[in-house]
Amino acid sequence: MQELIKFLPLFPLIGFVLIGIFGKKIKNEKLIGAFASLMVGIPFILSIMLFYHLLSTGSQTPEIVHVFTWIATGALNISVSYQVDQLSVTFALIITGIGFLIHVYSIGYMHGDRSFYRFFSYLNLFIFMMLNLVLASNYLLTFLGWEGVGLASYLLIGFWYDKKFEGVRITWNGDAGMKAFVVNRIGDFGFLIAMFLIFVTFNSLDYVSVSETAAANYDFYMNSAIITIITLMLFLGCTGKSAQLPLSVWLPDAMAGPTPVSALIHAATMVTAGIFLVARNSVLFSLSESTMMVVAVVGAITALTAASIGLVQNDIKKVLAYSTVSQLGFMFVALGVGAFYIGIFHVMTHAFFKGLLFLAAGSVIHGMHHNQNIKQMGGLKKYMPITSKTFFIGTLAIAGIPLFSGFMSKDEILWYAWSSHLGGWWLWAILAIAALFTAFYMFRLYYLTFTGDERFDHKHVHPHESPKTMTFALVVSAILSAFGGFLNLPPALVPWSHADPLLKSWLKPIFADANMIMGKHAHGVEPMMYVLMAVATSIGLFMWYVARKWYSDPQWSAPRGIATSMKGIHRLLFNKYKLDEFYFATLIDPIYAMSKNFMWRFTDIKIIDGIINGSAKFVEQLGERVRLMQSGIAQNYAIIMMVGIISIISWLMFN
Repeated sequence: MQELIKFLPLFPLIGFVLIGIFGKKIKNEKLIGAFASLMVGIPFILSIMLFYHLLSTGSQTPEIVHVFTWIATGALNISVSYQVDQLSVTFALIITGIGFLIHVYSIGYMHGDRSFYRFFSYLNLFIFMMLNLVLASNYLLTFLGWEGVGLASYLLIGFWYDKKFEGVRITWNGDAGMKAFVVNRIGDFGFLIAMFLIFVTFNSLDYVSVSETAAANYDFYMNSAIITIITLMLFLGCTGKSAQLPLSVWLPDAMAGPTPVSALIHAATMVTAGIFLVARNSVLFSLSESTMMVVAVVGAITALTAASIGLVQNDIKKVLAYSTVSQLGFMFVALGVGAFYIGIFHVMTHAFFKGLLFLAAGSVIHGMHHNQNIKQMGGLKKYMPITSKTFFIGTLAIAGIPLFSGFMSKDEILWYAWSSHLGGWWLWAILAIAALFTAFYMFRLYYLTFTGDERFDHKHVHPHESPKTMTFALVVSAILSAFGGFLNLPPALVPWSHADPLLKSWLKPIFADANMIMGKHAHGVEPMMYVLMAVATSIGLFMWYVARKWYSDPQWSAPRGIATSMKGIHRLLFNKYKLDEFYFATLIDPIYAMSKNFMWRFTDIKIIDGIINGSAKFVEQLGERVRLMQSGIAQNYAIIMMVGIISIISWLMFN
C-alpha cells in the first residue's frame, strides 16, 4: 500500500507535461480542464487510501519508499524517496483535496482565456512540486519542491503578464511575480545554510536519521549554538515561503494572478510550506527555546500587523491576502509555544475557509467583470445567492464564531499561547487583538460586498451567479468550513471525554519526540479555558455587531468619522506601514545605485572592459608594428634570416 505514494506526484507531473506540450492544439477547454483536474483528483483518492491504511494499521514509525538514487558520493547519499507517515499524508490530503476543487473551479473561471491550457499546465506543476515538498524523505528533495513551488508561483502570479498592476514601484503583473520570486530567494538562502549545517552536524540529510539522532542525544544538543543557528536558518526560509515579517511583502502583491491562483497559494500549498518545515523538524526546534520564542514572537507580531492593515483595504483580494498573512502568524505562534498539532489543525481549517473565501471572491470578481473594489459593489446578495451564502459561512469560520472550523483551531491556539511556559498573557493579548481586527474586517468585507445599496454602474456591470463548476467548489468548501473543525474538538467542549482529539491522536507519533524533549503533557480541562473561550467568542460576536451596524448606514458615518479623526493612522495602515517604501529606500535603491555607479561604471566599464579593450588595443598596435616587417622583398627576408642564424651560432660558441 505504501508504494502508492510514488504515484501521488507522478500524475500532476504527467498533466503538466502533456498539457504543456499538446494543450495548444486542443481546442476543447472542458477536456483540458477535466484532464488537469483528474491528474489531481486521482492523487487525492490515493491519499485517502494511504490515510485509511495508516489508520487501520496504527503505524507509529515512518516508512521510506525508495524511487531511485539521486546523488551518491562519499558520505552524501541522496535518493528520490518519499516518507509515508501521518504528517506527509495529512498535507497530501489537504493539497490534493483543495487543489482538486480549485482545478474544477478554474474551468469556469478561466473560460475564454487565450492561454487556458497554459494555466492548467502551471497548476499541475504547482501541485507536483508541492507534493514533492511535503512527501520528501530528505531535506534536499524538499528543497527541490521548495524551489519548484517558487518557480510555479512566479509563473502563475505573472500569468496575465501584460496587464497593469497597482503596487509600490510595480507596474505590471509580471513585476509582482518577480517580486515574489526574489523575496523568496532571501528565505531560501537560510534554508540552504541550514542544510549545510545539518549535514555537517548529523552527517545525513534524511529526516528520520536527523530526528532520531537529535532525540537520542537531546541532552547534548539542548539549547546548543549549532541547533539554534540551524533552526533560525530554517525559520528564515519559512518567513519567506509563509510570508512572515520581515519577508511578508510579496504575498499581497501575489494577488496579481488569477483568483484560483490566489486560492491555491493561500489555502493549500505554498504559504503552508513554512508550517510544514517547522513541523517536520519539530525535534530540532524543540531543542532550542530561543528559536521557539523567536517563532512565536514573529508569528504574533505578523498576525497583529497584517490584521491591522486588513482593516482599511478596499480590494477584495488584498483584504483576504492580509488575512492569510495574519492567520499564518497564528499558526507559527502555535508551533512556537510547542502546540505543534494545533498549528497543523489550523493549517487544515484555514485551507477550508480561506480556500472558500478566495473562490467566493473570485466568483464576485467574475460576476462584477473583474472589478475588485468593494466600495464599488454592494447589494450583490440578490444577484449571487450561492456566492453570498458560502462567503458568509467562510466569514463566520475565520471570525471564530462557534462552532465553525476556525473557532475550533483558533481558540486552541489562544489557549496554548496563554498556558504554555513559552507563552503568557502578553502573547494571548496580541493574538486576541489580531482576532478582533480579523472579525471586524471580514464582516466589513461581507457587508460592503453583498448588502446595502448597489454602488456599481448598472450600464456596464451586470452581476450574475457563477457557473456550476465554480459554485460546486464553493458549496463543498462551505461544508468543510462549517464542519471541518469537528475533526479535532477542543477538550473544553467535550470535558467528559478522556480520549485525545482525533487529529491529536492521529499526529501523536510525529510529535512524540518533540513533546518528550519539551516535557509537554496533555492539559486537562481548566476553568480558564472557558474564560478565554468566552472572551474570544465575545470579540467575534461584538465585531460582527459593530460591522453590521456601521455598514448598514448608507453614509458609513461611523467608520468615516474615525478615519477622519485618525487620519494619520488610517493613512499609515492604508499604505501598509510603508514597508515596501522602507525596503526600497534602505536596501533596493542603495544596492541598485552601488551596482550602477560602482559595479557597472567603475568595475565593469573601467576595470573589466578596460583590461579587455586595452588588451585588444595593445595587440592591434603590436600588429601594426610587426606588419611593417612584411615588405614582400625576398632579399630582405634572406638578410634577416642570415642575421638570425649568425646570432644563434655566435651565442652557442661563446656560451
